[in-house]
Formats: sequence, structure tokens, C-alpha cells
Amino acid sequence: MTEWIELGSVTAIPPRGARCVNTPSGKIAVFRTAEDQVYAIENRCPHKGGPLSEGIVHGASVTCPLHNWVFDLATGEAQGADEGHVQTYPVKVDGGVIYIAPDVLMQMAAE
Repeated sequence: MTEWIELGSVTAIPPRGARCVNTPSGKIAVFRTAEDQVYAIENRCPHKGGPLSEGIVHGASVTCPLHNWVFDLATGEAQGADEGHVQTYPVKVDGGVIYIAPDVLMQMAAE
């Protein structure tokens, strides 16, 4: 059984907002939608390296703050005419607390 690592309270992220989580292997952007869905993706846009945690959250997507590329938070796929993707990471919310599996962090370290 996998032990999940606590990232913090879901209320620490405003609706349609994000927080950046620093790990030994890189940065993960954790998003909360207006519908209280929580997603985690890599924090770097593949286009020009923009910090996605500083982007605009709309529906289940985020728009990069540098050049307006849009990414689906569930799949990491670029939307519209843009091509590319960002890594997604499984998270869960239990009792108002966000968790990520430690194997995700180990996977990041191996890359």
C-alpha cells in the first residue's frame, strides 16, 4: 500500500488558483478549480518555460502567463492550435487535505 505525502489543506489554494510545490526534483503546480477539483502538473510550460502556477485557471484548464498556451489540467495536453503537453501527477483530497503519492516524486527524481 502506498503512503501518500501531505501537501496541505485544499483551502490554502483559492478557487481557480494554484500553488507551487518545491520538491528535490523540481516544481509541481497544484491547482484548485472553481468546482473544487484538484490537479497537479509540472510547473513549466514546454513552449517558453512559463510558470504555470501563475497562469489563469478556467474550467479544468490553465493558461500560461507568458504566451497564452492553454493546458488541460487532467491530461496535460495543450489545447487549440498549440502542440505539446506537460506531465500530470496523481493527487487526492481526503478530509480537506491534498496528498500526492511518494512514487510520483521518485519518478521525477529518475527523469
